[in-house]
Amino acid sequence: MPTILDQRHRQMRRALNWSAWLFAGYLFTTYIVLTDGFLVRIDRELNNWHHPKFHGLSNFLIRRLDDLGLRSVSGIALIIVGSYIAYRFKTWRPINLGLLAFIALNVVVGAFKYALGRTKPRMGLDILHAGGMSYPSGHASNAVLSWGILAYLIYRYAKIDRYQGRLASAGVVLISLTVCVVSLIRHTHWFTDLLGGLFVGSALLVAVIAIDRYVPSKSQLH
Repeated sequence: MPTILDQRHRQMRRALNWSAWLFAGYLFTTYIVLTDGFLVRIDRELNNWHHPKFHGLSNFLIRRLDDLGLRSVSGIALIIVGSYIAYRFKTWRPINLGLLAFIALNVVVGAFKYALGRTKPRMGLDILHAGGMSYPSGHASNAVLSWGILAYLIYRYAKIDRYQGRLASAGVVLISLTVCVVSLIRHTHWFTDLLGGLFVGSALLVAVIAIDRYVPSKSQLH
């Protein structure tokens, strides 16, 4: 009969497989950007669309939605929730997972941003190795990873069922897609920037979950 440890290791292997496929999607998107492939045509089409100007309350609201992708916003939420869980269950694991996610995001996304140097769409030119920081989107990758880790911690440490866990996952998807749509509306990222950001953020999220599943924990409720 399989033990709890066996179940956790199966979950880890499944998560690693998903992470590998998601990262492969990210590398494919990166290849498309580097070779001026078919998805780049979508970038150009969207760049030619009319981008509305926002003023007053509408500008305030659209910026606050955009802020959901900022590390300072999601990071504060993650620190508050992670610290409470750490205190409540007398474990450093939530803090460690948050730090691991933060470091992984900055190292991987930061490295690709510097390596590709893609310009922002507001410049009107799509140029690589020009000192830009457009690809991949930090907003999109951070939205998936940070809010995803937050939802994962709540699911693992709170007394919620699988249905509520799925609702939390749906909330992460909604936040991530909202950030992407707002970025397109505000003309701050190319479509492929956002697609790459979603892929790499998801890959890192599932990789962190895989690590959590591998290391036994008596404090988690699931």
